[in-house]
Amino acid sequence: MTRVAAVDCGTNSLRLLVTDIGDDGSQRDLDRRMRIVRLGQGVDRTGRLADDALRRTTAALVEYASVIDELGAERVRMVATSATRDASNAAEFIGSVHDILGVTPEVVTGDEEAGLSFTGATCDLDGSLPSPYLVVDIGGGSTEFVFGSTEPEAARSVDIGAVRITERHFAADPPTGEQIRAARVDIDAGVAGAADDVPLKQAHTLIGLAGSVTTVGAIHLGLDEYDREKVHHARIPADAVAAISDRLLASSHQERSAISVIHPGRVDVIAAGALILRRVMDRTGAGEVILSERDILDGIARSLV
Repeated sequence: MTRVAAVDCGTNSLRLLVTDIGDDGSQRDLDRRMRIVRLGQGVDRTGRLADDALRRTTAALVEYASVIDELGAERVRMVATSATRDASNAAEFIGSVHDILGVTPEVVTGDEEAGLSFTGATCDLDGSLPSPYLVVDIGGGSTEFVFGSTEPEAARSVDIGAVRITERHFAADPPTGEQIRAARVDIDAGVAGAADDVPLKQAHTLIGLAGSVTTVGAIHLGLDEYDREKVHHARIPADAVAAISDRLLASSHQERSAISVIHPGRVDVIAAGALILRRVMDRTGAGEVILSERDILDGIARSLV
């Protein structure tokens, strides 16, 4: 087995996976953790990574470097996604990452990000879910759509993430009806753009990835605290997604904070994330979404072997 470390730096979260990958494709996770660093704070408006966001991210990277060293990973890969693609001062961030981790973060394209997400999401399917699959990864800055059976056949990344939609449209708490309508128009335009390249309605199974999706699932399951094992491969009906989206959009920050399975770093953006998932399901006509706790992070790890 080969011990590898994968780091996924998104718009909202910074995540680490240290795992052993076997020659037969088996995977044994040693450490999997997440920090909400909000690297993409204000990037949609300013075009720059904020100083506070850089400090939060650097602190988390120092922690991750210690874990990687302690566990003795042979290979390390870090992928930086939507926020870093959009930032004018990305070079400053890339330099600091190299100083801390000893590797240069790869600012991947949306299509590359989508392919890694597909690999991670489908690596442990046992054949019980009918293909082809539509993998939808709802991040902070962007959402990736990937269609395929054994490998990606079509992919598109669009700028409709939970952080981006929140910053663009949800100035009030809770958002007003007018703000929600504007967000829906923005999301629907992004989904329509994805449909130009990806056959959204031809998939037999919709697989949803990332924190917004799994949090909606945890709410539906009625969990008091987040349980990765219970969430992985859970099936969430479309009507449940719609009801949870309506509930979150009508709730204040304080009311959302009282829902114990919502990570504190997602409280302010989860309503937008749930709305994106709902509009995707409306457009695809999917009756349910299958949740996956394996995602781009697992795809990054597997790319190292």
